[in-house]
Amino acid sequence: MDEITAEGAVERALALLDEARRTGTRRLFGIAGAPGAGKSTLTALLAERLPAGSCAVVPMDGFHLADVALERLGRSARKGAADTFDAGGYVALLQRLRTQLPGDEPVWAPMFERDLEQPLAGAIEVRADVPLVVTEGNYLLLDEGPFAQVSGLLDARWFVEAPEELRHEWLIARHERFGKNPEKAREWALGPDEDNARLIAGTRDRADVVVRMS
Repeated sequence: MDEITAEGAVERALALLDEARRTGTRRLFGIAGAPGAGKSTLTALLAERLPAGSCAVVPMDGFHLADVALERLGRSARKGAADTFDAGGYVALLQRLRTQLPGDEPVWAPMFERDLEQPLAGAIEVRADVPLVVTEGNYLLLDEGPFAQVSGLLDARWFVEAPEELRHEWLIARHERFGKNPEKAREWALGPDEDNARLIAGTRDRADVVVRMS
């Protein structure tokens, strides 16, 4: 399996874009990886470096179940685990994006608002003329339940990795930035997040390429 840097990822994304434009067929590609590995950072870099209007970013995190649902299901303490997402809804969105044709109405996707720690419906517009769609999330390569359908809907599958110590550092800092005190941030990053990271690590071999973040 190829291992590339973030700059190499930009080159590959540009190649996918060229392919989409040459064939007149949209390309979807996914970026998977553990919590804090740098998926959102890489996605932001791609959005910045690709030509304006050429791509849409549709994160899996928009399909987080709302806190009220997690509380009802007794899953609040595991928020971020695979069964705390509407995986079927995510798959349905990817299917719509694959079949969207020129002239069709825009597809509206949800996003996850980190300041609220809640999903927001209909927040991301994907126009029919956008040739490249990037989706990122923890469980894109999971071979269980509805998530098992995701890989087959993607034209390329990337797995993002960062050194464990650095990944933990980034993750703890993110939790603090969005409201957790240092103790709770570390506890969550090394507890529920780490449980999820171990599951996600087992999906690495299903990727086409590994992107090293540092």
